[in-house]
Amino acid sequence: MRITFLGPPGSGKGTQAEKLSAEFDIPHISTGDILRNSITKQTEIGRKVKSYVESGRLVPDGVVLDLVLGEARQMESFVMDGFPRTLVQAERLDEIAPIEISVFFEISEATVVARLTGRRICPVCGRVYNLSGDRAVAKERCDECSVSLVIREDDQENIVRRRIEIYKEETLPLREYYRKKGVLRRLSAEGTPDTVYRRLKRTLLEDDSLKI
Repeated sequence: MRITFLGPPGSGKGTQAEKLSAEFDIPHISTGDILRNSITKQTEIGRKVKSYVESGRLVPDGVVLDLVLGEARQMESFVMDGFPRTLVQAERLDEIAPIEISVFFEISEATVVARLTGRRICPVCGRVYNLSGDRAVAKERCDECSVSLVIREDDQENIVRRRIEIYKEETLPLREYYRKKGVLRRLSAEGTPDTVYRRLKRTLLEDDSLKI
């Protein structure tokens, strides 16, 4: 089963993909992780990716396609989050690994801004904390590493709002693309991760013929 999770930044796509992957043993392809790994390795392509991420712009189709499609073409089943982000990417992905279910995470802009601007990261282990919203944890240091938490460049409020606008322009049209293909599922992403996950499983199992 090839599943993609789409929605605005901060809607919980990565968290839910990890939960689904762990419970049903489906490989998880995280576009965000792939892009961040390229930045960490400081390769030529990683430096290009960094310049786009830090300014809140979408990484160009050609760069993302090279990084993500190489993994997707090797898998018969996967749950993918944050990809495709444009119609060009969706069409290319369907040529290589046609999506069977596309879940759109629907959430208010206010919740997205609160989640992302309140997010803090451990610079050593990468553990994520949130200082506001339904996942609030009042922390200044990582529980595991005891180092000060940091805010990612792309979680600054001005960058977050720019990311939301780009999402509306570039990614939201994919909802109609997948609706026409008959593979669209819509999911409320408001609430705690566990609440959303229960909704997600009901959504994926609403068709009796679907086996995950």
